[in-house]
Amino acid sequence: MSQIERDRYGRPLVVPPKGGKPVAYTRATTFAGSVDDSVGLVNWKLRMVAKGIAMRPQFLTEFNNAGDDKLLINKLIEDAMDTAGANAAANLGTQIHHWAEEVDKGAPLDSVPREHKADVYAYLNATSIWTNKYIEQFCVLDKYKVAGTPDRIVEYNGELFIADIKTGSLDYPNKMSLQLAIYANALPYDIATATRSSWGDINKEKGIIIHLPAGTGVCMLHWIDIKQGWKTVQLASKVRQWRDTKRLLTAMEG
Repeated sequence: MSQIERDRYGRPLVVPPKGGKPVAYTRATTFAGSVDDSVGLVNWKLRMVAKGIAMRPQFLTEFNNAGDDKLLINKLIEDAMDTAGANAAANLGTQIHHWAEEVDKGAPLDSVPREHKADVYAYLNATSIWTNKYIEQFCVLDKYKVAGTPDRIVEYNGELFIADIKTGSLDYPNKMSLQLAIYANALPYDIATATRSSWGDINKEKGIIIHLPAGTGVCMLHWIDIKQGWKTVQLASKVRQWRDTKRLLTAMEG
């Protein structure tokens, strides 16, 4: 499968509907975070940085030597978080996503590493109730210049639904609702030809969360309200426009 080109910020480059030079679209996950309450996430990151520094005191010297070099400081923060194990769960989740995709595309179960077999078996058992129609299909929501890749479009009881795999906690359902609403209202985008098609008559009121907590060997299915998520997509667009407003201050005369 072709990979979408990206700009230096990691944003996908999409050819507009009427053609022309590719332009950067906001990633669906980034857009979905526009109205999210990030306090919990920020506090977690702070705890991970503190833990990383405690585990490797040399970070204190490195931070001091970094001065005002923001790029270097950002890298040191990531390194400290990694030392604390902040990325371990995410990396494991990425592997589970990969093997779920591989078996859905026909890879033999014997090819799944032993440490991931229980998770993949649980996934296959839970999702056997539907048929996969699209697997990891890139899509675009041109109205808001947003793009992303839903994990699955599935047919269940004769109807099409967006389905997304989550290998961590379900602590942020509002963000998930917004993200799946974007996918449901987007159009499949052929990267090779820069053309758009359609999911078909897909349900735009509810989607499916495939909760596959990495390393547990358990998979649970949840409905999620994406009708409300779509309303928030429109709100998020206004929030992002407001954030882009630059000239809010004028000098007082007198």
